[in-house]
Amino acid sequence: MDDESALAELAALAESGVIVAIVGPTASGKTELACRLAERIGGEVVSVDSVQVYRRFDIGSGKPTADELARAPHHAVSVLDPDEPIDAARYASLANSAIDDIRARGRRPIVCGGTFLWVKALLHGLAEAPPASAEVRARHAAIVDSGGREELHRRLKEVDAPSAARLHPNDVLRVGRALEVFELTGERMSAIQERHAFREVRHEARLVARRLDTVDLTARITRRVEGWLDEGWVDEVKALLDAGYGEARAMGSVGYCEVRAHVRGELTRDELAGAIVRATRVFARRQRTWLNSADVRWLSG
Repeated sequence: MDDESALAELAALAESGVIVAIVGPTASGKTELACRLAERIGGEVVSVDSVQVYRRFDIGSGKPTADELARAPHHAVSVLDPDEPIDAARYASLANSAIDDIRARGRRPIVCGGTFLWVKALLHGLAEAPPASAEVRARHAAIVDSGGREELHRRLKEVDAPSAARLHPNDVLRVGRALEVFELTGERMSAIQERHAFREVRHEARLVARRLDTVDLTARITRRVEGWLDEGWVDEVKALLDAGYGEARAMGSVGYCEVRAHVRGELTRDELAGAIVRATRVFARRQRTWLNSADVRWLSG
């Protein structure tokens, strides 16, 4: 399907009241497609990105440029300070408010991003789980301080192997939450989620993604990484570290983690781009695995 046909199809869906959710692996052109659709239908974009939601994490998160913001207003971008916590439930609340506001002004909401748990939370709600415990979270923070993120992940693996397999050790927030649920209820988070299975429909939506072969996607990732480094990504991370955000959740994300390692002298400048590209390719493979299990309308690249 050519671009014009695809845009016409997506526009018809949006105008019928269905939310078009543009997903897909990193660097696949989601923001550009969302802007083109927004221009066509009078739409506004609701970002679904666990790094773009934070202020000051700009270059390496691929936040919309000034030109893209002029083409289509974006919501759920730069709304939190770097040390503020957020989970899928809080994100869904923010995004739902944005969708209600967009529709109240006679505009069309377009969901766009690659944080797929948040996409599911927004469109289908979340499984019931106990509220957070400050005592448990303080204990988990002490475990991370003494034994590192890998130790917290190891403890989760002992009690909830499916959740541990799904979550990276660097994702301390979600690893800790899954362990917290088990400690508070004696039930695995993975079992609770399996029972829920995201069957609830909160918004009628259609998932859409561009299909790109591995060679093309790798080339796009490489160009983007090199461009961001030229734009000052390293200086951005230095400023974040100087401001005390070296252990912020977003600093553990793909790309930022590697740039932080470079700033700390753990990676040379010559090694940096390659390390980011490799980590991003691994992340993109995980994203494609999720997409292959979802009901996605694939568009040609």
